[in-house]
Amino acid sequence: MYRTAPLRERPRWWTELPLIAVVYGLYSLGRLLVRGDVATAVDHGTAILDVEKTFRINFEHPLNRFFTEQGWIGIPADFAYASLHYLLTPALLVWLFRRRPEHYRRLRTWLMISTLIGLVGFTLLPTCPPRLLDEAYGFVDTMRQYSEYGWWGGDASAPRGLGGLTNQYAAMPSLHVGWALWCGVVLWRHARSLWVRAAGVLYPVAITLVVMGTANHYFLDAAAGAAVMGAGFLLSGPAVRLAGLARARFAAGRRTAVTGGTPATVSGEWETAAGTALPRATRTGQPAGQGRPAAPDTLLEADPRDHHFPRQPARDEAGDSAPDSAPAAAR
Repeated sequence: MYRTAPLRERPRWWTELPLIAVVYGLYSLGRLLVRGDVATAVDHGTAILDVEKTFRINFEHPLNRFFTEQGWIGIPADFAYASLHYLLTPALLVWLFRRRPEHYRRLRTWLMISTLIGLVGFTLLPTCPPRLLDEAYGFVDTMRQYSEYGWWGGDASAPRGLGGLTNQYAAMPSLHVGWALWCGVVLWRHARSLWVRAAGVLYPVAITLVVMGTANHYFLDAAAGAAVMGAGFLLSGPAVRLAGLARARFAAGRRTAVTGGTPATVSGEWETAAGTALPRATRTGQPAGQGRPAAPDTLLEADPRDHHFPRQPARDEAGDSAPDSAPAAAR
């Protein structure tokens, strides 16, 4: 059996769907609005490549040559780049929502915060991907090379004719790698099957190789995508706690509004609805303070002796203790 969160803590689909739609809409719109200057993006791309060459970490060069020469790996890699990013991630969100509701909010918040951080990166550092650099740099766009096998054209993973709806210079950081890392962590920590957990380890590694082999990202783009996910993970805990506090205060405000600002009265183990508490009586039988102006509503303490009642004599004892005149009266 799957563990389930308490009913009051479970997320509701009618609040989750609009939230996810708004965040993804902001992300997509932001990518389009921050396309930046092409010359600046090319300068950033060549600068990243120079740094990688200096430290000999330009792994995208040999991978791209291999993917270009070997169609049996290049074509599946293009399909993976164009589809898994948009299929597996939302599928895991739905699975978490249904099967792991106690973990859903934290993991959903982690993904959203990381995505928004990535949008900041696209804004501050528009970057030309390797496939759009001059041919002198030695990269081949495998998605253009194998475009007849899929629905994409020469504009990244966008369907043919829709390249204008994507920002091809949003390469730093690589959220393909970032989202794949999120998926891997979810599968590793929350799947039950050993094979599925192993797939969670291999998936982000495979996507990292794919984004470099297809010349869509540099190695440093992939590293930045992992760093963005790390930052989002650290921020997700405080964000969830803050959201929980806001929900609690909102719920308390609604309860106060419904009850007209009167709190419920609790006495011992009994609780009365707000505004329906009955006045407690004093020894005289009147409510405390009633009948005397400005009298304090103080209840008198019960006398312990009030709890002791005279012992009723038993039938035999009553006969023994009867006065001597009783038999004479009976006669």
